[in-house]
Amino acid sequence: MTTTALKARKEFGKTLAADIAHRLRNEIVTCRIKPDESLKFDALRLSFGASFTTLREALTLLAAEGLVVAEEQRGYKVAPVTLDDLSDLTHARILIEVDLIRRSIEKGDDDWEIRVISSLHRLAKIEERAPENYPVNVEWKSAHRQFHEALVSASGSPTLLAVRNSLFDRAERYRNLSALFRPHPRDKTGEHRALMQAAISRNAEQACSLIRTHIQTTSDNVAKYATGVISSR
Repeated sequence: MTTTALKARKEFGKTLAADIAHRLRNEIVTCRIKPDESLKFDALRLSFGASFTTLREALTLLAAEGLVVAEEQRGYKVAPVTLDDLSDLTHARILIEVDLIRRSIEKGDDDWEIRVISSLHRLAKIEERAPENYPVNVEWKSAHRQFHEALVSASGSPTLLAVRNSLFDRAERYRNLSALFRPHPRDKTGEHRALMQAAISRNAEQACSLIRTHIQTTSDNVAKYATGVISSR
């Protein structure tokens, strides 16, 4: 592999393994690689031009995130999507997100308020440009993540924020399934605006109630409408 190609491969990570993990993560969470699908080393080597050792390192990273499962004597496969996992993940996310938003409202200063307001403004501008397909828009997904990160950014807990980020990544597959299968559009714009207003008004109880509903609604949509691709356990 040429030096130029290697640098391109490292675009998203400090190592080739981290870059491959990034690319596979994106394929998994967008459901382009399906739940339960086997990850064949020969096919991956052709796709990424990487060694067996590098691929194993990348897959180990994804296994630690709960996106890939190691099968004894059979390699790796994409982790399944199940109602049990969805329920557990939703419960954990609500617990952590509620705690972090409450802390941010208590500790947040003017700069925090500006981050929340400006991140929502950016999200709204993207929605104006692409009103019909913004839930599957890469730019929207990035801005959506930044808005939710802004809400909890004043919490003062690096440990809980790290756990939250991992859970947010795992939930991305379920958010995509919710967007793909729900029969009616969801007023996420209104939900996000209400969250912003509750946060900067320092109404912790309302903000916590809204984030609970925001997360739980996605879970309920998947459980109700994505029955063809999600198993019971």
